[in-house]
Amino acid sequence: METIRPIKTEQEYELALEKLSKIFHAKPSTPEGDLLEVLSLLIHEYEQKHHKVEMLSPLEALKYEMEEQGLSQTGLAKRVGMSKSTISEIMSGKKQMSLNFLKFLHNELGIPAHILLAY
Repeated sequence: METIRPIKTEQEYELALEKLSKIFHAKPSTPEGDLLEVLSLLIHEYEQKHHKVEMLSPLEALKYEMEEQGLSQTGLAKRVGMSKSTISEIMSGKKQMSLNFLKFLHNELGIPAHILLAY
């Protein structure tokens, strides 16, 4: 059996990611599945210490989600029932997002509430 150790260097991190990608689809409760679980935990711990990701602002999250969903400002305006000019003002930062708009972003676009309410 392979010895598993904590990840301490960037090189060890890269090797762990490689190994993880090779067993990514392992079935649970198998030796490979157990290795996948342990590697995931070690990688997560290393990333928390060395690769902190800054949280997106609500506007950044909206722009990201629009890009992911292939949604234009016009398309967003139609879905939410707002004018295109209002969406444009929100996107440029000139207008604040209303509570109803934040609820729409969470319920309809799937943006996590903790991101929308963080600012």
